[in-house]
Amino acid sequence: MKIAIPTEGKRGLEESVAYHFGRCETYTILDENGKLLEVIDNASEHMGGEGLPPELLKKHGVDVLLCQGMGPRAVDMCGQLGIEVYTGEAESAKEMFSSWKAGKLKKATEEDACKEHRE
Repeated sequence: MKIAIPTEGKRGLEESVAYHFGRCETYTILDENGKLLEVIDNASEHMGGEGLPPELLKKHGVDVLLCQGMGPRAVDMCGQLGIEVYTGEAESAKEMFSSWKAGKLKKATEEDACKEHRE
């Protein structure tokens, strides 16, 4: 199982969690035990590349996404690609992963999606 967290840089577990899922600098990818597997650049169209962020994550084999929030289309697209999304607050990737492991994050639905992305 691969778990992705949108992050602000390349410091792995110590990196800050990005507020905006699609416009983060990097995605930190961990295994189910919290071991760092890789940090990938956000090469999606939001950052001048190709494809949408959920497609990028699926290409890297991600099964679970832990983030602070996302728009309803992204929640839906992740679901269609088989990526489970959980949301919550955390400063670092390590803290976000620990919260998920402890069952403290909420499984995201379209109704939970960021309100600013609804218009």
